[in-house]
Amino acid sequence: MSVSTHPGLDLDQIFDAYFAEIHRYIAQRLSRDDADDLAGEVFLIAAGGGYEPSRGEVRPWLYGIATKLISRHRRSEIRRWRALSRTSEREAQSHEDTTLTRVTAGRFTGRLAGALAALNSGDRDVVLLVALGGFTHREVAAALKIPIGTVASRLNRARKQLRKALGDVNPLKEAHDG
Repeated sequence: MSVSTHPGLDLDQIFDAYFAEIHRYIAQRLSRDDADDLAGEVFLIAAGGGYEPSRGEVRPWLYGIATKLISRHRRSEIRRWRALSRTSEREAQSHEDTTLTRVTAGRFTGRLAGALAALNSGDRDVVLLVALGGFTHREVAAALKIPIGTVASRLNRARKQLRKALGDVNPLKEAHDG
């Protein structure tokens, strides 16, 4: 039986289509354990209603719910970015340390993780929706319920801060020049 909060909105189908993606997004921002709990909560909130087709697609709406839940766990997220920053800077002492360092370095450099932790929450949300969710400016605006101009200015400000943290290097340009 399908639960529906809006005519034509099939939550079973939406759950099947987006649960893994929402879970992955939350796990990248917090932890796998938090994602296990929060991803389910996203869909419980969705089942309660609130989707407005006039505001856009279902995917940004779900990411908006997830981002709000993540904001409740903000302190954990900031601690995680800072820990990733410290992890990549320390010397490996054991096989476990070496493995942890390789895994985290493959995803984020220490400087980048530290810079993400230093961003204000609004800027960080925009950057991570674009980077981890693959969202367009319009989708970010819909997810966070902010104007597109605000998305653009937050993303621009955050990119400047992140470039500065990386030593004013544009990794995309370097990759294409190499």
